Amino acid sequence: MLVKWLYLSLGLLFLALALLGVLLPGLPTTPFILLAAGCFSKSSSRLYNWLLGNRLFGPMIRDWETHRTISRRVRNIAVASMLLMGSLSIFFILDQLFIQLLVGSMVLIGSYVLMRIRLTELRAD
Repeated sequence: MLVKWLYLSLGLLFLALALLGVLLPGLPTTPFILLAAGCFSKSSSRLYNWLLGNRLFGPMIRDWETHRTISRRVRNIAVASMLLMGSLSIFFILDQLFIQLLVGSMVLIGSYVLMRIRLTELRAD
């Protein structure tokens, strides 16, 4: 029972972070939605089904769970927002080279990981 509540709490936290990510360009949405779905699948079938039925997040979750893929649009938005926000961060941290290098390397690693995920193929539904 404690494990179920832990998964539920984590799912709600990840969902809140994902919703913030919709509004804040530097915060990713996709990983938090996928983590929330995973936590809800182990704790709350009602919240899990609600996420699957959501017109914005449902297709992304189904693609990931079924095929371990993401859409080209999701990937492009994620990489572009990381590059934009990373570049802005590096630009505004003018006098701290170590932090600039750290931010730059995190953006490059995140972009590399996203680029390695297979894309959802177009399907006739």
